[in-house]
Amino acid sequence: MNSQSSIQVQPPRKGAFARIRSDIQSVFDRDPAARSVIEVLVTYPGLHAIWGYRLSHWYWTHHLKLLGRVNQTFFRWLTGIEIHPGATIGENFFIDHGMGVVIGETAEVGRNVTLYHGVTLGGVSINKGKRHPTLQDNVVVGAGAKILGAITIGAASRIGANAVVVKDVPPDSVVVGVPGQVVQRSLPHDNSPDLAHNRLPDMVTESIVSLMKRLDTVESTLHLHGIKHPTLNGDGAWKDEPENSKMDDTPVKVIHPPLDGQWDGDDFQI
Repeated sequence: MNSQSSIQVQPPRKGAFARIRSDIQSVFDRDPAARSVIEVLVTYPGLHAIWGYRLSHWYWTHHLKLLGRVNQTFFRWLTGIEIHPGATIGENFFIDHGMGVVIGETAEVGRNVTLYHGVTLGGVSINKGKRHPTLQDNVVVGAGAKILGAITIGAASRIGANAVVVKDVPPDSVVVGVPGQVVQRSLPHDNSPDLAHNRLPDMVTESIVSLMKRLDTVESTLHLHGIKHPTLNGDGAWKDEPENSKMDDTPVKVIHPPLDGQWDGDDFQI
């Protein structure tokens, strides 16, 4: 995937009221806490930040860059969200809660993208030109995640909370950990926002458990009697096996190693 390529994220031209209605509807579509239009208009800083960004972006693209930065600074003070006026953002963009969100100058955000609080779309270079991420359509980024550099996050992907992503992510993927580990789904996700933040695979732990189970099978086959390995109980905590425990006859789950830095979605329930 070419991280330097741009995507067409500019929304089709709409009237101002049509854009406002679309923004409000995107809140109801993705936040069950939204109760009324008045509540959304008055109490959603993510919505205020997007409207402030649009004004700043208009100034920026009409050679009024200083005015754009001043307006952006005001809305950063008002909402706790900083969106550079040079960023490119598509329609139905939603920032939930929003405090601490930072979006850099050359970031590109597609349609129907959702960000949670503490997300950074940042750069890793002081060079001019493209240095911030590109998020394609229907991407969801969990709280505290950092996406750094001129990389591309493929459509319909989900970035787990507090993940640090520094390389391209294929479409229909889930990313967790530091640095971000990429699991490409075995089945594509539909076009609805993927908000199932509780379904995040633990690749490292599952790989270690898989390896220990396979080692136990080998030792049993060779009639070796070593110290039993600890196993995971149903709550994810470690426990020791009883001395008289017998080998489990169930097939050993094999976790395949990552290929080119990407894990196989068939190995994980995501």
